[in-house]
Amino acid sequence: MEINILSKNKYVKRVSEKGITYTDEFKRLFIAENEKCKFPERYLKNVVLILI
Repeated sequence: MEINILSKNKYVKRVSEKGITYTDEFKRLFIAENEKCKFPERYLKNVVLILI
């Protein structure tokens, strides 16, 4: 069920039971936010909320 939900997200390129591959767009956004001194854990928590 989670795989189906994740696979519909625009930032997810590929998803399996073993892992998630994110799009290049997501990677660029993540790096940009990280450079703004946002902690990666905090940014990822926000992304998880978007994924749900």
